[in-house]
Amino acid sequence: MSATRREVLARSGAAGAAIAFTGAVSELFAGSAAAHPPGRDGYGPLVPDPAGLLDLPKGFRYTVLSREGDPLRSAEGPVPSCHDGMAAFRGRFRAPGATTLVRNHENRLDDKHRVPAVDGLTYDPVALGGCTALDVDAHGRVHGERVAIAGTSTNCSGGTTPWHTWLTCEEVELKAGEEGHTKDHGFIFEVDPHDPHRTGAEPLTAMGRFQHEAVAIDPRNGTVYETEDAFEKPFGLFYRFHPRKPLGGRGSLRAGGELEAMRVPGVPDLSVVQETGACFDGVEWVPVPDPLAEETPIRLQDFGRKGITHAQKLEGCYWGGRCVYFVSSYAKSEEGAGGDHYGQVWKYDPQRRRLTLVIVFGPDTDLQLPGEEPDNIALAPGGGLMVCEDGEGAQHVYGLSRRGKVYPVARNRQQIGTPEEPGWGEFAGVTFSPDERTMYVNCYEPGTTFAITGPWRR
Repeated sequence: MSATRREVLARSGAAGAAIAFTGAVSELFAGSAAAHPPGRDGYGPLVPDPAGLLDLPKGFRYTVLSREGDPLRSAEGPVPSCHDGMAAFRGRFRAPGATTLVRNHENRLDDKHRVPAVDGLTYDPVALGGCTALDVDAHGRVHGERVAIAGTSTNCSGGTTPWHTWLTCEEVELKAGEEGHTKDHGFIFEVDPHDPHRTGAEPLTAMGRFQHEAVAIDPRNGTVYETEDAFEKPFGLFYRFHPRKPLGGRGSLRAGGELEAMRVPGVPDLSVVQETGACFDGVEWVPVPDPLAEETPIRLQDFGRKGITHAQKLEGCYWGGRCVYFVSSYAKSEEGAGGDHYGQVWKYDPQRRRLTLVIVFGPDTDLQLPGEEPDNIALAPGGGLMVCEDGEGAQHVYGLSRRGKVYPVARNRQQIGTPEEPGWGEFAGVTFSPDERTMYVNCYEPGTTFAITGPWRR
């Protein structure tokens, strides 16, 4: 892209940006109580931020809640780096508009600021990742910030439970002894947002040891769906976990259960499917031979002569209506995938055992416009779907309306590249406060957490 074109986009804020995608967008809003706004899609062009942090539409404003390296308000150490997945819960002090955020830190071994080790909350003292919790009032003031779990590695995304805890996922599968670690990694951990000592730092081992990304829970029966973001071929799998104590409240997932992986008959690689609306009935769920992956990573294990179904970059996951939705952020044949795309959104209907390809992004995508490589997803109060972009070029939080319009919501202006090769950190962890008046989102690098207010219901 020419410098002139890039400058025009910067001035315009990517207003009216169009993206090459196909599919039944309304499918993505199944189960959402939000009404579709009657007027135009989106909130207008982005206004350049004089402070050089975050471009937003007119009428919106942001507050920086937390930045990596600043002191934690608990005095436990500096705010950790690598801000990633996040969820919002009702505030610990129950004041009107109060919110408690639980924020992942995807630290591994070479990141600047680790999650401080805290007694009773640390799994493996060698590992640098974990979660922090922030108590925020309705005006964007932070009243508390503390470690929620430590000693985990590469905490990417996760998901909330019906009993209002956070499941944080390790996107790694290191074993004890590797890179100096004292324990195996690649697990899910449960975090109580208000009192993390109640949940401690115990892995939910029955839910599998692999490169976890995100989870979503069927609120009707407690089945947990899990995505795997494996970095190289063979790529990750889509899992479901049947807990022995479904919907049993905090700690019930520790009682164990059965882990299964999805097999789509005749489809060894989801990336080869390019036609939106394509349906696959008779989806099978195959028991995982060794959920702890003691000898072999799960995606390499023997699932029988029919094999198993893989997909590149399985990322966000959420429950809507009667179905679970999950995202494949991209697929590249040059990296070993069977097909190419800039993002897929899939829907699985458990009752019908049917998998449907709802949306395909690209491959004709302008990397400087919003719409490339969807990652974290959140339903917005005004009827939109908010998506964190994780790819090359400019980085946006972008909206996707019921009418199929992609529109910019925020653009990261924090430069982490060079004048010759500019770069911007990805967005992650988009979530809304319980009263739906504030959107919270992270910038991964430099680690920054924003609170964004404005006419969300317009």
